[in-house]
Amino acid sequence: MQIESNLPSTIDVEARLDQIAKRYKSAGGVGINVLNVIGGSAEGLIDKLPSPVRSNLESATVKALGQAMKAATSTRSMVPDQKSWLNQAVSAAMGAAGGAGGLPTALAELPVTTTLLLRVIQGVAVEHGFDAHAENVQFDCVQVFSAAGPLSEDDGADLAFLSARVALSGRAMQAVIAKVAPRLALVLGQKLAAQAVPVLGAVAGAATNYAYTSYYEDMAHVHFGLRKLAIDADVPHEELVERLRAKVGLRKIA
Repeated sequence: MQIESNLPSTIDVEARLDQIAKRYKSAGGVGINVLNVIGGSAEGLIDKLPSPVRSNLESATVKALGQAMKAATSTRSMVPDQKSWLNQAVSAAMGAAGGAGGLPTALAELPVTTTLLLRVIQGVAVEHGFDAHAENVQFDCVQVFSAAGPLSEDDGADLAFLSARVALSGRAMQAVIAKVAPRLALVLGQKLAAQAVPVLGAVAGAATNYAYTSYYEDMAHVHFGLRKLAIDADVPHEELVERLRAKVGLRKIA
């Protein structure tokens, strides 16, 4: 898909990059509140999960992503994209329900929340003028899940996802999902562990889902904002990524 640019000479690239950089910097802020709620750190969350759950996280993530892609795309003609506050409220309610019963209900809620997150990402793509039904845009929507996650302190990984590319052939979407799944499995594992905190499960579930929805919406704005800017200003995407990295104080990708 291509978006026509009417007046490329009038584009203020630096101003647009400043807006994107501001969105990126604010993306992980809500995740700090989640860690405060559960009284722990992101590093040790995965270790709190039972061994069978940890060992099956990646396969469960692949399954959840596959289901989410089908459900999110098929519902677009029936359910319109919602306002940001409503998406966050619905997500928080689902997280509370998932956390109320501990790990079993949190696992059952996982595919539903993944679908909602993907719908949020698709909505952002549409907001920036892209067609959510286009295959390459669907690839980009899934690719947003390669960001480090709202509970991570690895800022470099947050921007690395913007430059990631998959050599696609044959079953292309499966290839994208397989590439994204290892990163997302760790992120979703942190979510499950937070929801399984004794007594605080429902509260932590609501806070976690709110943080995840806010985070991936922001990352989607960063991702598709750069894509749109590259088209509007006729500047190579790779150049914009490096300029963004400089603005947020990160070193050039090796």
